[in-house]
Amino acid sequence: MAEAAAARKVDSTRHKCFVSYHADDMAAVEDFIETFGSEFLARSVGVTIEDDFIDSDSDEYIKRRIREEYLTDSTVTILLLGQCTWARKFVDWEISSSLRNDTSNKRNGLLVYPLPSMNNKARLPGRVRDNWREGDTDASYVRYLSYPTSSSVVRSNIEAAFNDRLDKSDLVDNSRELKKSNSACT
Repeated sequence: MAEAAAARKVDSTRHKCFVSYHADDMAAVEDFIETFGSEFLARSVGVTIEDDFIDSDSDEYIKRRIREEYLTDSTVTILLLGQCTWARKFVDWEISSSLRNDTSNKRNGLLVYPLPSMNNKARLPGRVRDNWREGDTDASYVRYLSYPTSSSVVRSNIEAAFNDRLDKSDLVDNSRELKKSNSACT
């Protein structure tokens, strides 16, 4: 473990990645970061009910605050999908903020992996579906891929998502209204 932590500090070619997930999947998320964290610099772990902007009715304010508080220096968002991730309003807010492009914060690339418990199939959040075309990577802003099998795969996927920020910015659809509440996970 100490060697992996040392490797993370030395390699300056890694991208800063915001990791988005549902809190119920924390153990699997920690395992992902422990296994593949040498390939990226992990940023904050998400919006919580304690955040002061939660009670706002302004979608623009909420998205701006998430960018400022959590995503400001990241370039790629990694969304880890478990059974109920699609249903969480905070995950939707994080995805929306990741896709936002403004003068102070640039859009993030968006890389989506189903967690191992999902057997490489997971229900996608609506905003991810809006930006992914199954079988057509050229028409998709989102990279929805199988759970990685090696660190080199993770690094390659992060680099591709990073490049999509410029190469595919015209494909972004962030028009969906923010979720106001969690959906029932069925």
